[in-house]
Amino acid sequence: QVQLVESGGGLVQAGDSLRLSCAASGRTFTRYAMGWFRQAPGKEREFVAAIIWRGGSTFYADSVKGRFTISRDNAKNTVYLQMNSLKPEDTAVYYCAARFGTAVVDPNRYAYWGQGTQVTVSS
Repeated sequence: QVQLVESGGGLVQAGDSLRLSCAASGRTFTRYAMGWFRQAPGKEREFVAAIIWRGGSTFYADSVKGRFTISRDNAKNTVYLQMNSLKPEDTAVYYCAARFGTAVVDPNRYAYWGQGTQVTVSS
């Protein structure tokens, strides 16, 4: 059974950094795409970043490009989201997700989800 467990969220000030982790287990993820999504209160879940496990190609939402970096550690089966220069509008619950195949921005096309981790950025 696939399990995705996020960690690393917290309360920070604008301009600070955080690194989120997503530990994946339950199968071999080499043919999977791993995504980070976020959902703020009253808003729809939105794409943040994704990485193709094999090869490491990365994709970003325009709103985080240049500030966030997604990466993976094959040995640890873990995906990271390094978030720098955080803004109050980055406040949301952040979710890790996995899908077989290519990276896409539509959250409905991801089959596996973690429980989420809260990120709060104060101004």
